[in-house]
Amino acid sequence: MVNSMVASQEIGLNESAALVMYLVAGVLFIFSLSGLSNQSTARRGNHLGIAGMLLALVATVFGLMQGGYGVTAIAITPAVLIGAVLARSVPMKGMPELVALLHSFVGLAAVLVGISSHLDPAINVPPGEQTIHEIEIFVGVFIGAITFTGSIVAFLKLKATISGNAWLIPGRHLVNLAALAICVCLGVWFCQVETSAAMVPLLLMTAIASLIGIHMVMAIGGADMPVVVSMLNSYSGWAASAAGFMLKNHLLIVTGALVGSSGAILSYIMCAAMNRSFVSVIMGGFGTGTSSSQTEIEGTVREISLDETVSTLEDAQSVVIVPGYGMAVAQAQHSLAEVVKTLRGQNKEVRFAIHPVAGRLPGHMNVLLAEANVPYDIVLEMDEINEDMSDTDAILVIGANDIVNPAALDDPNSPIAGMPVIEVWTAKTCIVMKRGMATGYAGVVNPLFYKENTWMLFGDAKENVDALLQKLKR
Repeated sequence: MVNSMVASQEIGLNESAALVMYLVAGVLFIFSLSGLSNQSTARRGNHLGIAGMLLALVATVFGLMQGGYGVTAIAITPAVLIGAVLARSVPMKGMPELVALLHSFVGLAAVLVGISSHLDPAINVPPGEQTIHEIEIFVGVFIGAITFTGSIVAFLKLKATISGNAWLIPGRHLVNLAALAICVCLGVWFCQVETSAAMVPLLLMTAIASLIGIHMVMAIGGADMPVVVSMLNSYSGWAASAAGFMLKNHLLIVTGALVGSSGAILSYIMCAAMNRSFVSVIMGGFGTGTSSSQTEIEGTVREISLDETVSTLEDAQSVVIVPGYGMAVAQAQHSLAEVVKTLRGQNKEVRFAIHPVAGRLPGHMNVLLAEANVPYDIVLEMDEINEDMSDTDAILVIGANDIVNPAALDDPNSPIAGMPVIEVWTAKTCIVMKRGMATGYAGVVNPLFYKENTWMLFGDAKENVDALLQKLKR
């Protein structure tokens, strides 16, 4: 009897300590998000997030668990090793795909937690709260299934395993609404039958929600993929929060809500930067066509040599560099940082102009430039620098296409009409580095390449930037 009371007290103490550690971890996550909002504090924010997650794991394993440590170690160890290998081996250009894939894991975890919670609840649910708990399970599995399959499709699109074009079926909106209505009906059925019988509507809903996730992301065109990644990040957060409600885990609820809300806010900001509504992005159909054929564009494409590019940069007093996904693919950021250092050593004003949706991941270009140790104070957002374009002597566009397309402002029939872009064509000279004349991810022809003050420097971005660096240092 005494031993039982002592054991009960120890469990109570462990749970109390775990709750305190959860509180500290939650505060660390909040400070982590705050740090990640700025390049200069991003490293600190990342460290705070790591510390919070380690604290949460320790609190869960040693504070709340009662046995099963061997099985937990067997499950965690491979995950830690796989995560370490991925972190070390995946290049920055592969980060969008990796992030999308990781989102799918969160969605799958929510589905598995929901189904297991239904079969064998890990918590005591009072009779009066049973229906609420069942709704938590149903909603959590629904969100998780959409997140899982949607993230897989996003991963395949970003990796170019499947086409990045939008896949539009007739009456797609009615199909989505009908699928949603069926899921609601299945939810009512789920809450009214016993556990064993309720597996039928739960699994049917899981299958339908999985198809919704596939259909929603397949219908979203390439130009919206950065927003899709952010949107799926939000979904994964809400899925994690739903899992927290199922397990009555306060930290999981808070953490999921932080991720879900921050992802939703980021998606809204990015949609605003593209002059798009969040609903229109989710419903798909953007970035699926071309604005006009090349024969309809007035002007001639003019090519420039490396020597002429060097002369242009040396004659310029103000230089703006606009990076895009092509820079990420070529891994040209480190050589570009040296070019910037050389030009600044010649007392030239050099700055970067970053579009909110440059690349295929929110903040993709900022991360690449930070990796190359480019000074934070010369990396400016589009809204901060766009007005200075007309006073700039030379602009160097590296692997960017859609974000510098004047058709967004000049062609009301363009698929990207109304999207704010970096107005590089207003500068005295604009040099565009590209492999060829292919369209960007949105599949829209770019009239910029035919402007009188635009010159094309064809070839691999890394090789061209390396050659520029050598010639500038001579």
